[in-house]
Amino acid sequence: MKTFDVIIIGAGSVGVPTALSLAQKKLKVLVIDSLASPGQGQNKKAIGGIRATHSDKGKIATSLKSIEIFSTWKEVYGDDIGWIANGYSFPAYSEKDEKMLKDLMKVQKSFNLNIKWLSKEEYLEIVPGINQENLRGSTYSPDDGSASPLLAINAFYFKSLEFGAQYKFNEQVLSIDTSKSDEIKIKTDKGEYSANKVINAAGIYAKEIGKMAGFDIPVIPDSHEGAITEPVQRFFGPMVVDLRPCEDPATEDSANYYFYQNNEGQVIFCITPKNLIYGTNSESTSVFLPQVAKRMVSLFPKLVNLKVRRTWRGQYPMSPDGFPLVGAHKGNPNFISAVGMCGQGYMLGPGLGELLSRIVTEQLTAEDHDVLNNFDLERDFSSVEKFK
Repeated sequence: MKTFDVIIIGAGSVGVPTALSLAQKKLKVLVIDSLASPGQGQNKKAIGGIRATHSDKGKIATSLKSIEIFSTWKEVYGDDIGWIANGYSFPAYSEKDEKMLKDLMKVQKSFNLNIKWLSKEEYLEIVPGINQENLRGSTYSPDDGSASPLLAINAFYFKSLEFGAQYKFNEQVLSIDTSKSDEIKIKTDKGEYSANKVINAAGIYAKEIGKMAGFDIPVIPDSHEGAITEPVQRFFGPMVVDLRPCEDPATEDSANYYFYQNNEGQVIFCITPKNLIYGTNSESTSVFLPQVAKRMVSLFPKLVNLKVRRTWRGQYPMSPDGFPLVGAHKGNPNFISAVGMCGQGYMLGPGLGELLSRIVTEQLTAEDHDVLNNFDLERDFSSVEKFK
């Protein structure tokens, strides 16, 4: 049996940057994943947006750290991961949405988020051609951005290898033995390993991994679809998030949707189903593209002539309230979960990696404890994330 300081289950958006942070602290780290290489689960299905524009301190603080890591990666390590600070915007088309966004801005600013309100005229300068009918203005957080999920996960992976992290791919976890207080044993279909601490970063399979360790983790995957167009010359700035649910009977099964232009000029877009589709089926549907295209062109007519290259379907590992579940389990403080990212694991991952490394090494700050209160595994799930 091979022994490590920490074993991470899941080589995805959270697991890989966590392995990097732990290896940088000179801990002996093993990452186990059932797939063939890093980021082959939901990471490669992420659309690439990275925002700190959330509604609670935990996600704002974690994402601010992630943005710091993404935005300086090329400068620090030399790898181009496609980062651009294109910003995020949430336009308001009703008095109700304007009030909600402005009220939320007060909370966001209190947690050090750089965000401001743009008038209708100011917003048209950064998203020229967007539908002006009933447009009241928009929030704008210029420090938010985007990067390539494929380039980023591989940059984190290869850098973690340089610091000594080890990986086992194509290995299925079969059992987790937590009977000893100072050692957790993991059996896979190819070997046995032990560690003082184990981190569950299994994404949509977090519940199954938790069950093996004796914990009931309330994470359920639901499906979302995305698409990408051909590259064209840049013609707008920020990610545009339309919070309005659709009232058109032809597309009534859609809630909010969002789109942006990446560093290569491609427009990437995604939609949130009104009625969630639970499960792990990843086959694309014939409904998504006509549904989202109609809404996008109505909001932003300039999109009408773009050619879509491909669509895909992935899963969000959903918690009951839309906030992550992160921390050591009370029944066994050596078993740590970092799950329930609700489709935001990519943007939260690097910041969470550093936070998890401090949990493991018992170096948590007062700020960390405040963040973890928002991610408490034992919370009552009475809150609701406004931007999930």
